[in-house]
Amino acid sequence: MSQDPTPGPRRAAEPALTDAQRAAISALSHDEQVIAAPVWLAQQAYVPNDAVERAFAAQDPDGFWRDKAKLVDWMRPFDTVCELDLPNHRWFVGGKLNASVNCIDRHVAGERRLKAALIWVGEDGEEHTYTYNRLYRETNRFANALKQLGVAKGDRVIIYMPLTPEGVVAMLACARIGAIHSVVFAGIGTQALRSRIEDSGAKVILCSDFTFRRGKKIALKPTVDEAVRDLYSVEAVVVHRRGSRPGDAPFTFESEREHDFYDVQQGRSIHCDPEPMDAEDPLFILYTSGTTGKPKGIVHTTGGYLVGTSYLARAFYQIRDRDIYWSTSDIGWIVGHSFIVYGPLSVGATIFCREGVPDYPSPAVTWELCERFGVDIMFTAPTAVRMWMSHGADVPAGYDLRKLRLVACAGEPLNPEAHHWAQANLVGQSGGMVVDNWWQTEIAGPVLGTLPTFDARPGKVGKAIPGADVAVVDASGAPVAAGEGGQLVIRRPLPYMLRTVWNDHPRYERYWSQIKGYYTAGDIAVRDADGYFAVLGRADDVMNVAGHRIGTADVESSLLRHPAVAESAVIGLPDPVKGERIKAFVVLRAGIADGPGLIGSLKDHVRQDLGPIATPAEIELRETLPKTRSGKIVRRYLKAVELGDDPGDLSTLAD
Repeated sequence: MSQDPTPGPRRAAEPALTDAQRAAISALSHDEQVIAAPVWLAQQAYVPNDAVERAFAAQDPDGFWRDKAKLVDWMRPFDTVCELDLPNHRWFVGGKLNASVNCIDRHVAGERRLKAALIWVGEDGEEHTYTYNRLYRETNRFANALKQLGVAKGDRVIIYMPLTPEGVVAMLACARIGAIHSVVFAGIGTQALRSRIEDSGAKVILCSDFTFRRGKKIALKPTVDEAVRDLYSVEAVVVHRRGSRPGDAPFTFESEREHDFYDVQQGRSIHCDPEPMDAEDPLFILYTSGTTGKPKGIVHTTGGYLVGTSYLARAFYQIRDRDIYWSTSDIGWIVGHSFIVYGPLSVGATIFCREGVPDYPSPAVTWELCERFGVDIMFTAPTAVRMWMSHGADVPAGYDLRKLRLVACAGEPLNPEAHHWAQANLVGQSGGMVVDNWWQTEIAGPVLGTLPTFDARPGKVGKAIPGADVAVVDASGAPVAAGEGGQLVIRRPLPYMLRTVWNDHPRYERYWSQIKGYYTAGDIAVRDADGYFAVLGRADDVMNVAGHRIGTADVESSLLRHPAVAESAVIGLPDPVKGERIKAFVVLRAGIADGPGLIGSLKDHVRQDLGPIATPAEIELRETLPKTRSGKIVRRYLKAVELGDDPGDLSTLAD
């Protein structure tokens, strides 16, 4: 695979930046904000010299990824590293493997058999530990149960479960038999869940009866019942009834399609032959919001995904065999797939998981658990860091965090204030490091980031990860000068990128057609002369709320389903904790009067439809919405008014 020649940087026409983005570019400076990489941490890094590794990848991309593929156990060796015909690309062609074998079997066959693979703590204090041996047996038994239900290679299985051991087992069991899992965050509402079931053509739904959040039991089963109503394509709904155990009295089923999670496993073997998967066979579909109301099913394949996450678990997150690693994310998001389940388990690490929010039942709960279990590495979101900041430095200072050597943040920009606070108060006892990184659901692992072998510059995410060819360009694809804002693009495909959008390949192709020959990430960024990038925000209509991408169209469509709403428009506004908060503008139907319960009703509607994370923080009732003469709502005008920015050219407005 050869690299296209790249024109030298030139001063290009500036992209359409907001005033806030222009201000952010002018404020970027590292003169007094450098955080030096700790020498001791750099000395034990998996990649001791990132410059050498980056040069290797640039000079011989196929050789670079051939070398990283040695981290994976192959059932059949691949013939070709990469076949490239943009926008399509295939990796490790001819190779066969199984993700569950790489995450479990190879450890069970060696000295890690009785090592803890998963330590799980519930919000209510319940705890479970799974050795690699137990995880192997639980996964195989449930894989055989799925086969008994008729699930075969290529079938789609929706997993609507919280972060529990059973949720992790369900993912690995699907991978074991070649079924394509699609984990849906346990909190997404009925309509959003139903649209994902319909789009994927799921044959089986796996769900829990409830989840915990801030001490409350949040029912999940009624959402599933409503979502599958009249969907005859769904053949079975398997319910994990929490608190039940194998051998308990049978439950009364509410549907002929319904099965109990433990009942279906009774009598099933603890051994299940793994399905040999072609490197390009899909491993999972993960739905993410786009700029239209239709869910976007990102497809990740088995070989490239596993090579990428296995490499990055070591090279970026520095996860080692004897580490206890904690990601505060959830299996419903890409972080949970890549760096709760597949990446760390492929390394043979011990994963620590906790269901629940990181400041309940007390602001100290995260640090209590870090001290008690000896957490070495944490992956979290800037939203969480800002929340911990709000509780004060005395809270983490009251606990022994000397084991915590690395805290990685991703999901949204990590602001300098939060970065410095975390460096001083979360890894200050160990003398470790806080590192930032950038990636997307579409790209299943870090593309930009700060490695422990070079200094961190708060406000900047870091450099291109070895193996990633990233640039900031203008609308024509020409690199802009250092210090200028532009579109963030990837110039060479990565093995851990998406291959298509489920049932909508043209939608996938648009990633590569906006700037021909390049993958356009949809973010505005700036690169300095030393190769450090700062990602300034989205260039499209996708909001980033607490690290979760939410399409404006999704929330607008939900509001329009409310019987009182005639029109709606949604924007994202800056929020000191969540990064962005959602504000909605609503025009009521004729004859509908505003009343004390209306705003609450609208919020409740979105919460039930799409989940709490998509609920507007504010709703403003208006007589009209600003539109172009062709009828398109001009959201940038609404946002500019809210922020006090110049709305720009309004010549197309109808009024």
